[in-house]
Amino acid sequence: MIVPVFPFYEMGFTVTIFSLTKFLHELTLDLKLDKFHLMGNSMGGHIALLYILEHPERVESLTLSGSSGLFENGMGDSFPKRKEYDYIKRKTEITFYKPETATKELVDEIYAIVNSRKALHILSLAKSTIRNNVEKELHRIQAPCLLVWGKQDVVTPPQVAHDFKRLIPHAELHWIDECGHVPMLETPEKFNEIIDHFLEKVPIR
Repeated sequence: MIVPVFPFYEMGFTVTIFSLTKFLHELTLDLKLDKFHLMGNSMGGHIALLYILEHPERVESLTLSGSSGLFENGMGDSFPKRKEYDYIKRKTEITFYKPETATKELVDEIYAIVNSRKALHILSLAKSTIRNNVEKELHRIQAPCLLVWGKQDVVTPPQVAHDFKRLIPHAELHWIDECGHVPMLETPEKFNEIIDHFLEKVPIR
């Protein structure tokens, strides 16, 4: 079973990557998952990294796509301009290789979030992400690892993928051309094909 890692803002406590990592662990316990494949994109990848470093015995494999944890061009600078719709639209569009992928519905959703009471949670989460660098811990990851990166990712640029590969030498690195920061949305068929091929090779421990 693949457990999605996602920001969950209504948990009644300060939202950081550490509290979300704890929430993820509690979720797997509630679901009675003993061992599972863990996948994360962007900040979700960062949370997946913290989780596997804390609970390596529970993770069969790790897949990262556009993960933070080493470097990220975030949206933190957008908060002072969060009421400017066009600014949020531009920041959303650069997430993708094809700007038109950022539909009006998606931009409207992000605009509503950053102008709601959730904005403080997002800011807290972003700050905790920027302050936490896992470079010195990555050598401890022993589980099979897959890196799937968009060649045109400007949020976590290609050099970040190379750095992850250098720090986790046994990881497989796959590139998707004409793709930005979220390949599962922009090139879902290619992304799923890479995931399926990887998981077929992962031995069950």
